[in-house]
Amino acid sequence: MTHDVIVIGGSYAGMAAALQLVRARRSVLIIDAGRRRNRNATLAHGFLSQDGVDPAVIASKSRAQLQAYPTLAWRDDVVIAASGTRDAFVVRTADSGAFAARRLLLATGVLDALPAIPGLQERWGRSVFHCPYCHGYELDQGRIGVIAAYPMSVHQAQLLPEWGTVTFFLNEAIELDDVASRDLQARGVAIERTPIAAIDGHADVVLADGRRLAFAGLFTAPKNAPATPLAEAMGCLLMETPMGTQVQTNDAKETSVPGVFACGDTARIPHSLSLAVGDGAWAGANLHRSLVWPDA
Repeated sequence: MTHDVIVIGGSYAGMAAALQLVRARRSVLIIDAGRRRNRNATLAHGFLSQDGVDPAVIASKSRAQLQAYPTLAWRDDVVIAASGTRDAFVVRTADSGAFAARRLLLATGVLDALPAIPGLQERWGRSVFHCPYCHGYELDQGRIGVIAAYPMSVHQAQLLPEWGTVTFFLNEAIELDDVASRDLQARGVAIERTPIAAIDGHADVVLADGRRLAFAGLFTAPKNAPATPLAEAMGCLLMETPMGTQVQTNDAKETSVPGVFACGDTARIPHSLSLAVGDGAWAGANLHRSLVWPDA
């Protein structure tokens, strides 16, 4: 069987795209490795009608709704290779074999490269965050630490006083110019230059000089890259952004390889659940149009 579309990645963007396609009665196969980026988060915020809901519940409910459509198939598996040309793609998986499709959608998400600080990774998504719109309100105007990772971290530190009292840890990752220093000070941001030794407790920053500073939550700006090498292996162009590397797409969410589309965090910045769903819905509609009008 040749599917109309194989969606690689069954998180929010991939499912949103698939929903548009199955509602057009197209044959869709989702292949998902089960590694949602927000799997460590206990609650999702900023997503209309789902504010304060466990993101795992949102994902499982979405999957159940999709699987009510007879043209939707789902495989819990890892894609190890994809090849071919428009109308003749083949996707190979670790456990289930090979599958054919006329179009491919890469919704594989990203990897987060965090600052190499002991204790930071273990708290990612629980008390260490990247998106203030997703997690800032729940900190209840408390003390917030921002850990510098690269130049975009300055923007994060400038924005976060909307949600609490901010300390910006340079952590030897960046140097502030006079303009940025004055702006941060005007925003009431305390600048801490002592390097960080570890993150401890709920969100305690232990400094190299022995001081321990407690916070309601911490923010940092990870560098992102596509979670799998599939896009690059297929010849899709990548592009550099202030937040890392992403798959390059046009306005219709098609990559540089005809018939291969990409959406969600792997193909757009900034990142949030709401934005991933919207991007996926747009990609799904454009995938359908490419099947109806292949020469457009």
